[in-house]
Amino acid sequence: MTHSLDGKILLGIDFGTRVIGLATYAVGRDPFPLMHGKIVVKSEDQVLRELAQIVSDETIDLIVLGLPLFTDGTESTMTQTVKAFATKLQVHCSETPIMLQDETLTTFEAEERMKQSPKFQFKVDPKQIDALSACLIIEDFLKREGFISS
Repeated sequence: MTHSLDGKILLGIDFGTRVIGLATYAVGRDPFPLMHGKIVVKSEDQVLRELAQIVSDETIDLIVLGLPLFTDGTESTMTQTVKAFATKLQVHCSETPIMLQDETLTTFEAEERMKQSPKFQFKVDPKQIDALSACLIIEDFLKREGFISS
């Protein structure tokens, strides 16, 4: 990306067919991405409406959508589902750019972080795993863009 992210507010999305995890990050203001809860999927329209409302309410400047790939980088059926969702989301949030970020192993890493954190009582919390995965998607995006070192 040629533009600076400084001062921008990012929304990380861990897309799932049942639950969508969310995280936000204000570049230059927040110390790290913050869990922003989840959306329980009832219908695609409901999810698109809720996300558009969050983008508006939180004045989101950039959406970072996790893209599930196999560990060798090849695409799965879910990859195609997420790409199709990204296209529909772009229509609902036409003013906000969407970046796709490889989310390979983010759920595994989120589980490992939970097991090592007193915040989660050193246990995996299934109610918060998707939001933590969304935080990791933002972290990986920031590493890819050179905003934080690995």
